Amino acid sequence: MASTYLTSNIGSPSQQRFTWSLWVKRSKLGVEQHMVGNYNANNRTHLFFTNTEKLYFYSELSGSNVIAYQTNRLFRDLNAWYHIVCAVDTTQAGGNRIRIYVNGEEETSFATETECNQNTNLSIGTTHYIGTYGGDAGSASYSFDGSMSHLHFVDGSQLTPSSFGSTDSTTGEWKINTAPSVTYGSSGYFILKDGNSVTDQSGNSNNFTVAGGTLTKTEDNPSNVFAVVNSLSTGSGAEFAYGNTRVRKDTSGFLSSLGTIACGLGKYYWEVFRHGGGDLNVGICLAEKDGTTQSAVDAGRVIYTGDGYIIETGIGGGQSNLGITFGDTDIIGIALDTENGILNFYKNGTLVKTITSTALLHSNNEFVPAWQLANGGEARNNFGNGYFGTTAVSSAGTNASNNGIFEYDVPTGYTALSTKGLNL
Repeated sequence: MASTYLTSNIGSPSQQRFTWSLWVKRSKLGVEQHMVGNYNANNRTHLFFTNTEKLYFYSELSGSNVIAYQTNRLFRDLNAWYHIVCAVDTTQAGGNRIRIYVNGEEETSFATETECNQNTNLSIGTTHYIGTYGGDAGSASYSFDGSMSHLHFVDGSQLTPSSFGSTDSTTGEWKINTAPSVTYGSSGYFILKDGNSVTDQSGNSNNFTVAGGTLTKTEDNPSNVFAVVNSLSTGSGAEFAYGNTRVRKDTSGFLSSLGTIACGLGKYYWEVFRHGGGDLNVGICLAEKDGTTQSAVDAGRVIYTGDGYIIETGIGGGQSNLGITFGDTDIIGIALDTENGILNFYKNGTLVKTITSTALLHSNNEFVPAWQLANGGEARNNFGNGYFGTTAVSSAGTNASNNGIFEYDVPTGYTALSTKGLNL
């Protein structure tokens, strides 16, 4: 959603009781990023991540700060979906007026904790902004960079997370309730349900407008988390975009980058669209390696280079000249079978290389997706989202697992590298 934002005039919600509930997956760190809020000059209410990765709920009246809750906890996981609930009732006794929850657990440790006076009427209407700070709408400085799903605003009630999710009795993980039963009030709304629809699902017709940027649908969701590029396991000089499905380096000197999900015992497939004329190598790397260090990645990789070589270092095989190069707009498919120790590389849907090695067995090693880039090299990855950047696949191939959308036919028995794929 970087530089993409939504707006809606929702009327006149309660200024004392309301609840926001939303699922978010972050893609960028180190900058202030606003998720939801209201803005009217010196009267404003916002929920955002700070540039130090803390969660902050803030409200102003006539330019004076009346609420400031900043967590001590840091939110730096770029693979996980966070469920955030911010529930307000200013009529409550002290300590209960502002309640913030993440993944079902209440936040109780705050670096900043300023509670409003009892019965304060907050600035909460009439225009709501999603994905930006209303005072500087669309500015990259404040835009939320990542994905959002199932965004609720409940007018007139201070709710708990149990209205929107529950703890899985088997895994103990917090999971989404995709059809919550809540009373939204006259100014409430529910958008981004099962896709990029900004049509209000609450029954209030408080529809939103995409006021800037492009709102792109993704298969990645709170019930099925797909791999992305791990910015915390990437060398310096990389640029990320499209929910960290794109990685690029414009300067000389190769950098390495690794994916966020390791391949478990099974068969996994993903695709890489090469954009531009820079240097790009794609493949896999031992999950134990430090992706920020080129030498560490070199010690445990299997890659297909743009100039047509297969390089296996650290797990045997050495280097061989495949003789099949790939360039701008080519799509490289990667299929890893950790049950039988097989790695296949495809170019535009055609198999170009099969590598068989006991080192590829899950019982011996664990691997993550890997990239090496330089001189404008750019990889736009499709882990099953159905997009290369903001461009949808031209004609989806067959996929027997029904997990993920790919440009080309997914090899028989393979699935997307996602949490659902790990458990098929």
